[in-house]
Amino acid sequence: MSDLATLETSILDQIAAAGDETALETVRVAALGKKGSISALLATLGKMSPEERKTQGAAINQAKDKVTGALAARRDVLKSAALDARLASETIDVTLPLRDAPAEAGRIHPLSQVWDELTTIFADMGFSVAEGPDIETDDYNFTKLNFPEGHPAREMHDTFFFHPKEDGSRMLLRTHTSPVQVRTMLSQKPPIRVICPGRTYRIDSDATHTPQFHQVEGLVIDKSSHLGHLKWILHEFCKAFFEVDHINMRFRPSFFPFTEPSLEVDIQCRRDKGEIRFGEGEDWLEILGCGMVHPNVLRACGIDPDEYQGFAWGMGIDRIAMLKYGIADLRQLFDSDVRWLSHYGFKPLEVPTLAGGLSS
Repeated sequence: MSDLATLETSILDQIAAAGDETALETVRVAALGKKGSISALLATLGKMSPEERKTQGAAINQAKDKVTGALAARRDVLKSAALDARLASETIDVTLPLRDAPAEAGRIHPLSQVWDELTTIFADMGFSVAEGPDIETDDYNFTKLNFPEGHPAREMHDTFFFHPKEDGSRMLLRTHTSPVQVRTMLSQKPPIRVICPGRTYRIDSDATHTPQFHQVEGLVIDKSSHLGHLKWILHEFCKAFFEVDHINMRFRPSFFPFTEPSLEVDIQCRRDKGEIRFGEGEDWLEILGCGMVHPNVLRACGIDPDEYQGFAWGMGIDRIAMLKYGIADLRQLFDSDVRWLSHYGFKPLEVPTLAGGLSS
């Protein structure tokens, strides 16, 4: 029994001396583990006589209970000390400014913002959005749009062509979103009123051109649509997009294979100290091309030009984004510079609306 008392005292002293939870766990295993000293004494009870087991068993279990209680008490003390040390080392300065929430720190790219602005404006006029594949056929990209054989746009130096197929045909990266107009006319019956935003590709790269850029085109097909309707739509769009009460527009004759007559559109502006102001001044800036859909295009898409007529227009999303938000270099739109985006970007929750303001 004296040996048991000595063992109990030794274990309790080790528990009291344990400086952290790891050391305390080592003491626990040495005493109460499968091969621990107290566990070894408990294992000898089966070989004792009933009288010895009655007296020594009670003493061993009493020692086990004391050790177990001492371990629990010491563990609580060590946990409290560890928490105090952590709190002392991780002091928080409550005077520091709050970090921005993710919704405040992130920014919408100007191209995405302008895309939403375009959709908002034309949706208010009753237009739906049509989309199509970036990889197109020569037929949809050129032939059905009245591009003659030998046209420069069909050459390798202007268009990204894929390798020829076994039948000699070649797929290509679309050079405009006009193939979406073709797909719409082939799949829907008039009246048609759609806009076609999307990525386009041409072999061109400098400060004002990139191999991949964005366009939005519009198409209206009806029995009585005419240039007056087109002019009104474009005028209302420019007022809404540039957020001015009035803007003068100038329509000049031009040529496109897919429209007849064709027009270039200039808008009123004032250039002052590197800035462009729209709706004022005496300068003019070309912004888009448009015209009445060529009868050959209607025939190629299965629409009778004697019964239906329509108009279309197209403009660069990148270009009008640069004009509206004062972006000097087209390449900046694709540099993925977070510092640039934090300056020109838009907060995610500032959804453009005609009532609340497109770019508020």
